[in-house]
Amino acid sequence: MDEALLRSLTPNVLTVLVRRGADFAAAEDAVQDALIEALRVWPGDPPRDAKGWLITVAWRKFLDATRADAARRRREDLVEEESAPGPAPAVDDTLQLYFLCAHPSLTPSSAVALTLRAVGGLTTQQIAQAYLVPEATMAQRISRAKRTVCDVRFDQPGDVATVLRVLYLVFNEGYCGDVDLAAEAIRLTRQLAAAVDHPEVAGLLALMLLHHARRAARTAADGSLVPLAEQDRGRWDTALIAEGVGILQAALARDRLGEFQAQAAVAALHADAPTAEETDWVQIVEWYDELARLTDSPVVRLNRAVAVGEADGPRAGLAALAQLDASLPRYAAVAAYLHERDGDLATAAWLYAEAAHKAPNLAERDHLTRQAARLNTRRRR
Repeated sequence: MDEALLRSLTPNVLTVLVRRGADFAAAEDAVQDALIEALRVWPGDPPRDAKGWLITVAWRKFLDATRADAARRRREDLVEEESAPGPAPAVDDTLQLYFLCAHPSLTPSSAVALTLRAVGGLTTQQIAQAYLVPEATMAQRISRAKRTVCDVRFDQPGDVATVLRVLYLVFNEGYCGDVDLAAEAIRLTRQLAAAVDHPEVAGLLALMLLHHARRAARTAADGSLVPLAEQDRGRWDTALIAEGVGILQAALARDRLGEFQAQAAVAALHADAPTAEETDWVQIVEWYDELARLTDSPVVRLNRAVAVGEADGPRAGLAALAQLDASLPRYAAVAAYLHERDGDLATAAWLYAEAAHKAPNLAERDHLTRQAARLNTRRRR
């Protein structure tokens, strides 16, 4: 594929979409999606009219995104019509609201979804992505939760485990998504740790601090993502790392292991490695084994496959990956990475393009698109 041709056509395609009525940001997203589709399709089926093909696909992507966004807004407007009664609080009682929304009359998953939407500020789409369910399913779940609690007294707050789950998901969206919620999640978790003496509360705080310590190194000057192995470790916040490790060690010493402590232990092993090559991947696999035992989470097993690939070689990682559902978010990205390490550049390039098409945010999409282009360039040399 002629990547120079793609780059030269991009401004023209963008201009056509804007002239047809697309706002600039939405047009950029649509063109990016069309370029990803070109990376996937053109090597095996090149079009006769490259510019016409890109315009057609980009315009279709724009229309699909516009319709989906309009439908989402209509659903969320219906949910928002059921507002909670009572005056607005005069003080910062956000953490208390987290507990009140985690009402005993709700299932834990419904309580988490309601709190994320009503208090955490996440959209229905973001919550659905975190739970690996369709957006329509999550909208119905939130609506049912609001109907359930609309006639009950909010004098029976939910349990700590539900609130921890909410804080964890808010932090994840702030750390990985398009909205910066990480600092707020850390602030609330500090409040909770000061009020509740529980090793999993400490484990979650340690996990947040250890991940947040790497925040400055995660993006380049142009906003592109920098993978963990390529990050400048001199930019990591050593004070946050030291605080997180200290909190984690105190929690683990209580011998009441939970999933947040185990995740924090993985993060601590990454933080402790002077270089990417010195990472103790064998111990990380062992912690992922503990996490899989505690949670039986497919996302944990996906991350474990990466660790196995580092500890025992890419083919071992691919064997672990083969046991999982290929529809999992970021499955294609993990498969691409392991295939590249195994020397299968053609498969890796195709999978990177596929992963870019499914990426949950623009920064990740751009990173995966560049990975696909890099491998396609290497193959032609």
